[in-house]
Amino acid sequence: MNKKPEIIINIYDYAGSFAENKDVARTIREKYLFPALKEGKHVILDYSKVDSTTQSFTHALISSAIKNFKEDFFNIVSFKSCTETVRDIIGIVTEYMQKHI
Repeated sequence: MNKKPEIIINIYDYAGSFAENKDVARTIREKYLFPALKEGKHVILDYSKVDSTTQSFTHALISSAIKNFKEDFFNIVSFKSCTETVRDIIGIVTEYMQKHI
């Protein structure tokens, strides 16, 4: 069985322990997330060492990918090492986006 190539994007490396800056999220999305998805890679968004995030950061990071890839997004993007707070915020954003795709 061929495993899909993957890329790990370490959120802490770009956003620090509190991921809040929408411009940083946009940069991650445009420079790393979208190119990897367009190349057919599985993307792992690694939240190691990130204590918290904001809805605006998360929305800027993943909302357009959900719009473009629709339900496939949830098969080609994974979230790793999320705190409960980060998980909750990702859940809020993904639930909202699912209602609007």
